[in-house]
Amino acid sequence: NSIICAETAHINQDECGAPEKFTGCKIISVPTKNGKLTPELVGKHIHGIGFEHHSQPKVITITQCTEVGTVYTPAEIHELSEFAHRNGMLLHIDGARLFNAAASLNLSLMEITKGADLLSFGGTKNGMMFGEALIFFDKKLSEDFKYYRKQGMQLFSKMRFLSVQFEAILSNELWRKNAEHSNKMAKLLAEKVAEIPNVKLTQKVESNGVFVMIPKESIEPLQKEYFFYVWDEHNGEVRWMCSWDTTEEDVNGFVELLKNLV
Repeated sequence: NSIICAETAHINQDECGAPEKFTGCKIISVPTKNGKLTPELVGKHIHGIGFEHHSQPKVITITQCTEVGTVYTPAEIHELSEFAHRNGMLLHIDGARLFNAAASLNLSLMEITKGADLLSFGGTKNGMMFGEALIFFDKKLSEDFKYYRKQGMQLFSKMRFLSVQFEAILSNELWRKNAEHSNKMAKLLAEKVAEIPNVKLTQKVESNGVFVMIPKESIEPLQKEYFFYVWDEHNGEVRWMCSWDTTEEDVNGFVELLKNLV
């Protein structure tokens, strides 16, 4: 089968070809302006059904929040879910930063995953040391999964240590507190750098990521003091992520250094 994703999706860009190597599925990447898929964009790749020369489309995978920090609304997810099911496909959500999406929309975790068939539920990006849960909303899809998990070397021998982290982060709205804070710091950072000449925001700041264009010559000196990734090497676009433990002092110090460099 084939898996349809946004061109920027982690499954396409950052897994060193693992999905295709280990599952035999073909990844079909779709260019987007804001990291979000739509039925119209996906529909162009629904063809060759029943034709043995074509990998058969089976899964639409979206990331919430997207890799460029934008957020799908429940209506957008519902639309993709309806489209997927009409075409005999499944909808998967990569929820590595699901907490940030829920905090951004001020909705519950259930409200922003409704319509999905599978969810990768991540905790690492929101304060856990490590750990991700795979949730099957359709339990029929989980048949034999325990064998795939073992074959994929994802069965931890001390699962209780992974699980207790989820217990903690899902208690007393700790997940929301962490996510709201990181989102708030990203918005603060975006507001401050938007005032600096030669710095241009490239995406709406809807979660905890800030994407900007800065002069290429200022990237390396900035990285010596603060770690971040270059998003697009060709045009000088970089990605700055704020986390649950980012402080206003961190943001102010970063902005002052950036001002001096550009």
